[in-house]
Amino acid sequence: MPSLKEIKNRIASVNSTRKITSAMKMVASSKLHHAQRQIENMLPYETMLEQILKTFLASDAVAESVFERVREVKRLALVVFASNSSLCGGFNSNIIKQMLQAIKEYEHLGKENIVIYPIGRKVAEKVAKLGYPSGGEFTALADKPNMNDCIDIAAELGEKFLNGELDRVELIYHHFKSAGSQVLTRKAFLPIDVESELEGEHDRDLTSTVITKKAQDYLKKHHHDEEEHSVEAKPLNDNFIVEPDMDTVLRVLIPKLAHLALYTALLDSNASEHAARMVAMQTATDNADELLRELNLQYNKSRQQAITSELLDIVGGTVNN
Repeated sequence: MPSLKEIKNRIASVNSTRKITSAMKMVASSKLHHAQRQIENMLPYETMLEQILKTFLASDAVAESVFERVREVKRLALVVFASNSSLCGGFNSNIIKQMLQAIKEYEHLGKENIVIYPIGRKVAEKVAKLGYPSGGEFTALADKPNMNDCIDIAAELGEKFLNGELDRVELIYHHFKSAGSQVLTRKAFLPIDVESELEGEHDRDLTSTVITKKAQDYLKKHHHDEEEHSVEAKPLNDNFIVEPDMDTVLRVLIPKLAHLALYTALLDSNASEHAARMVAMQTATDNADELLRELNLQYNKSRQQAITSELLDIVGGTVNN
């Protein structure tokens, strides 16, 4: 059985660790609140662009964009969103597993034909270790989401797709639904499936950073209410007059949709990282509290046992005398 001093040192050590995990949980909570606000500020633009495209697609006019053309996959690009730091549960490991699964599906193309754009240091290190071509260095983007950088990446991917250097581009990231729910997502970026993009994923809880059952119930109810009140977009007029023409308009709007998809994935990943870290640190703090209770109980028992032993020695010595 450990001595009282050893138990006391252990209690002090656990207390120090608990202070760290509690502080990290508070920092993650603050960063999550900021990330939620960024998503909330972006949603009106996303909704309006979605409405515009739905209106066009609901009309009788038919327009085909080069970004929508599906062709045989000979060269693939994966844009993978992870984090720069650890202590966020299974956030990074789940992303890397999903990336490895995607690579396995296209391994017949060969390493030289699979390019990975790593957003975040953790995935960049894994890509370097595996020996796959990297699309660049985007470590700073994982900590500080930037729309301009996303536009540059989307423009580069779009240009390579147009030139035939890439036949397919996929995004791998966590979709943020609430502080307690992040969904691992893998979806096509190019060619753009406009109809699936228009479905959107608006079932988000951006009202709180508290991980409770109430937050989960809110999410389910919010999603149910959206299904009840959803109305399909209908054309205001079957014979739209579009200037200069539908083709030109869609050639402008579809790249904007691509920029938005990349930026949305980045914001989702950023918010999911902070939520995952907040959950991990909260769990660690709770475990520390439980461990402290056990150690304090063990300390009190050992102390009581030592006192009892001393009393017995005193009583025994008195009797002998």
